[in-house]
Amino acid sequence: MLLNHEEYQSSFDEAMKCMVECEHCTEACIGKPEMAKCARTCLDCAEICRTAATFMVRGSYFVAHLARACAEICEACAQECEQHEMEHCKKCAQACRRAVDAYRQIASVAK
Repeated sequence: MLLNHEEYQSSFDEAMKCMVECEHCTEACIGKPEMAKCARTCLDCAEICRTAATFMVRGSYFVAHLARACAEICEACAQECEQHEMEHCKKCAQACRRAVDAYRQIASVAK
């Protein structure tokens, strides 16, 4: 079932929040060699969330496929950020966890 873009609004919001927190986390971690994996993972997560939001807005037929990949990438990002004590990492991990839930919901509904 293909959803129209209005039906993706809450998932779109979560994707955008995740993207923003990942971008903030990347900025805070970049340039610190011990945080390289965190920064790179956050960059990937931010980019996939940005792409997913675009797919949702246009009601793409492929949004469910992308949502499954997004859930996997956001899960990996959350796990990485949860290993660190910095506040920006904690906020990022929380945003990623909410996005994972939203993406899994999309993947189960929009087939």
